[in-house]
Amino acid sequence: MLDAAVKALSQILSPPMRSILWRSIGLALVLITVLAIGLQRLLSWFATSGEAWLEAMLGPGFETSINVLAWIVSIAAGLGVVFGAVFLMPAITSLVASVFVDEVADHVELAHYPAERPGTALPLGLAMTEGVKTALLTILVYLIALPFVFIAGAGLIAFFIATAWLLGREYFELAAMRFRSPAEAKAMRKQNAAVVFTAGLVIAAFVSIPIVNLATPLFGMAFMVHMHKRLSGPRPELIEPVRKTGMPVV
Repeated sequence: MLDAAVKALSQILSPPMRSILWRSIGLALVLITVLAIGLQRLLSWFATSGEAWLEAMLGPGFETSINVLAWIVSIAAGLGVVFGAVFLMPAITSLVASVFVDEVADHVELAHYPAERPGTALPLGLAMTEGVKTALLTILVYLIALPFVFIAGAGLIAFFIATAWLLGREYFELAAMRFRSPAEAKAMRKQNAAVVFTAGLVIAAFVSIPIVNLATPLFGMAFMVHMHKRLSGPRPELIEPVRKTGMPVV
């Protein structure tokens, strides 16, 4: 697993992968911007509506207190946008990964497994569906874990474990589906659940690093291509048959 992680890290900065890296970073930044604007508009609407409701309920005598409260809420809303974008980074990288899955996998297979049969490109619809499902599931799990953030850091541990399970699951299945049907890929992931989860911990650690985590789609996909190859076992078609000895051909 360590060897697979090192190979993935070294390859994401190689010349053939740089174009994919810049495009994936660009797409991730666009998604983050859209998410941040959406959250800011929503929180601002709540703050404005809440201020008007309090003024109507309490009367003009509380105007100063309400203005101070609205100012505090606005600051909290701004911080909420920043932290929301950070916590939802795994969901964003899941969507980005579904776009570039085959380009990354093709480069990894060509560089490290040139003698083996290359994988079959996933239909974009299938890859996007898997990415959207993982992103939505990530948001749901995070919302469930959010109340525990303030309980002795239990929420942060829950976030990390959930990220490891979700990203390990998605990246492994995307790598496996290049060689297997979706049902077979999911079955293989379940059969190797402990290994896939442990590999997911590596990806979760990577996505936890600010700025560096923009490269998560490339690292996660490259890493899981190697893991799938290792879990698939020896490839019989690569074993050169023993040559029979006999009379030399003249």
